[in-house]
Amino acid sequence: MELILLERIARLGAIGDVVNVKNGFGRNYLIPTGKALRANKKNKEVVEAQKDQLEAQNQVRKGEAQKQASTLDGIVVTVIRQASDDGKLYGSVAVRDVSDALEAAGHKVDRRYIDLNATIKSLGLYEVTIGLHAEVPVKIKVHVARNADSPLPQDMQEADAAAKAQEAMWAEQAAAKAAAAEAAAAATPEDADAPATDEDAA
Repeated sequence: MELILLERIARLGAIGDVVNVKNGFGRNYLIPTGKALRANKKNKEVVEAQKDQLEAQNQVRKGEAQKQASTLDGIVVTVIRQASDDGKLYGSVAVRDVSDALEAAGHKVDRRYIDLNATIKSLGLYEVTIGLHAEVPVKIKVHVARNADSPLPQDMQEADAAAKAQEAMWAEQAAAKAAAAEAAAAATPEDADAPATDEDAA
């Protein structure tokens, strides 16, 4: 479907741009929400004539998005899920769950603005982008836990680094134990006390 945009849309285009989108996206979202019109000659002329006004309206929306972003930036919301011992969820966390968690925390955000990148399927701390406006993305963190009292990782990178450091320490300890065991097996008391022979010297 070919449409002409009435506002700037992330990864799609700017005001007045003619874009090709999937029919469902155009009919169910862009046109009903007033973000685009069908790209016929009449609509192109209308948009061109009203471009300055549309740009001004876009600035107003951008300002409103920036205000909302200031209340969301860096917040952490928790989603409770059952999971196996290794942290795999029995199910998954989707956009609807993040939207519900935000609303429970007092932040109403249209689900269409929430970008998970991929469905969440494990316990942990995840960074999620909310596109309140094409020029105002805001990042929040979603803590997926077994219960509300689960400890919150301070930072995803810190948690990952700590896990890798722990694994490295375990590997080092295991290697040291293995080396000590080999040395103990190779060196018997007789070998240690036996005098050097001519053959040994040779």
